[in-house]
Amino acid sequence: MTNQIVAVVGRPNIGKSTLFNRLTKTNEAIVADHYGVTRDRNYGKVSWAGRSFTLIDTGGFVPESKEFFESIIRSQIEIAIEEADVIIFMVDSKTGISAIDHDIVKKLQRTDKRIIVTVNKIDEMKDEPYASEFYNLGLGEPVAISAMNGRNTGGLLDLITKDMTPDDENEVKEQDVRLKIAVIGKPNVGKSSLINHLLEKEKLIVSDVPGTTRDSIDSVLKYQNEEIVLIDTAGLRKRKKVRESLEFYSLIRTLRAVERADVVILMIDAIEGITKQDIDILSEGKKLFKGLILAVNKWDLVKEKETNTTRDYERYIRKELDWLPYIEIKFISVLEKQRIFKLLDLARSIRMKRKTKISTPELNDFLGKITYSYSPPSVNGKFINIKYMTQVAIDPPVFSFFVNEPTKLKDNYKRFLEKKMREKYDFKGVPLVFKFLKK
Repeated sequence: MTNQIVAVVGRPNIGKSTLFNRLTKTNEAIVADHYGVTRDRNYGKVSWAGRSFTLIDTGGFVPESKEFFESIIRSQIEIAIEEADVIIFMVDSKTGISAIDHDIVKKLQRTDKRIIVTVNKIDEMKDEPYASEFYNLGLGEPVAISAMNGRNTGGLLDLITKDMTPDDENEVKEQDVRLKIAVIGKPNVGKSSLINHLLEKEKLIVSDVPGTTRDSIDSVLKYQNEEIVLIDTAGLRKRKKVRESLEFYSLIRTLRAVERADVVILMIDAIEGITKQDIDILSEGKKLFKGLILAVNKWDLVKEKETNTTRDYERYIRKELDWLPYIEIKFISVLEKQRIFKLLDLARSIRMKRKTKISTPELNDFLGKITYSYSPPSVNGKFINIKYMTQVAIDPPVFSFFVNEPTKLKDNYKRFLEKKMREKYDFKGVPLVFKFLKK
């Protein structure tokens, strides 16, 4: 089964973001004691008892409001109800059932999704009786918790994950060994047109209206005697321009596509350049250790090209993505069908390199030469010595370095090691995982 989506919905200022932060073990959601703080979705991974899911924190629900951000929050909740696999409906034990709660119940009663009524602010055993009022919502037995101090959040997680497949079983079941490529990017950058040209048929709807592609669509391409799965996703828009629940849908579909893919192709518009939104998605791909390609589309529209135009543009991208040195960059024109099949060649090469296995003797011969030419800098007079290294996994490649003082090895030296590894073994487009362990 694919990654499960769990959405937290409810009226404003009842502790949804506090619960999100606790379950994801982060402080990413903004928390404050005044109305309307959470105006956008937040999402994060949660792992519990060998099961994982994506948790969505939505803004407060304000029905029939003419205020712009309130209408957006409402639409986000509506699409969360549509898209989520499990819905946590949070209510407040201190204030009891409100008119807004009843409005939310009306929407929840129209879905067959599993709903967990979660009564927050039950901080102590003596507060438990306050939860019984919420039986009257007609959505089943309420779960009493305290998001602030964590009381019974373990019980809530047990309920959320009770029907989910364990992570290791998911890995066993998903035995599809075909290369999976997710094509992502903002609206109108040419994602569907690219896939149409690769497939040489008009399988997807193509339009100049941003947001035409409203779903993730898998297509199978036969390329050089190999079947490749292409995942096309809805485009993402700047958050300040969000006008409909379609955006939330697109975000979740994009995240799912990135999770499923071996290689992610992010398409950008050559005229517009790389944006904050593009960087956010690349960051997600990096966190998930995906192979990454940046396809600069509409290169045919770049006027006054000179000898060094491509080089200068790539330097601009590399500067913007200095935290992502391994990303591959390809300049294409979908309209002119220029270099589009080079993307497939790159993706296949990245997938092959992800499975690279290097012997321990070879790695230590490499390490010896590197540390001889440039040894790790000492810290407070303490000599730092990397004893040896070995590869412990593939897809992506994972390397363990055994060090006398691993916590004192400087980040710039770690980056130096990665750079040299990439130069030696041509790991372009491939994420590498380095572990520095005590010897």
